[in-house]
Amino acid sequence: MANVSTKILPESDTRPDLSHGDGDHERFAHYVKKAKITESAVSGTPVIALCGKVWVPNRDPKKFPVCPECKEIYESMQSGGGEGDG
Repeated sequence: MANVSTKILPESDTRPDLSHGDGDHERFAHYVKKAKITESAVSGTPVIALCGKVWVPNRDPKKFPVCPECKEIYESMQSGGGEGDG
């Protein structure tokens, strides 16, 4: 299987409803749930990053810096700033 994953999130994490604009998003690796990465690899369906970017992963995320929006959202979720219990 091709390496299509970005940062892996625990199953209980949720994605805030944010913008779906493109802009600089192409220059970053994004945070996406592991199950969604696996589903995308098998079916080719798009994934949604924490920052709202929607795409079908097809590149090595290790070659790109982490999206600052995804990182900020992920860190707020880890510190209890996320919504709900999962």
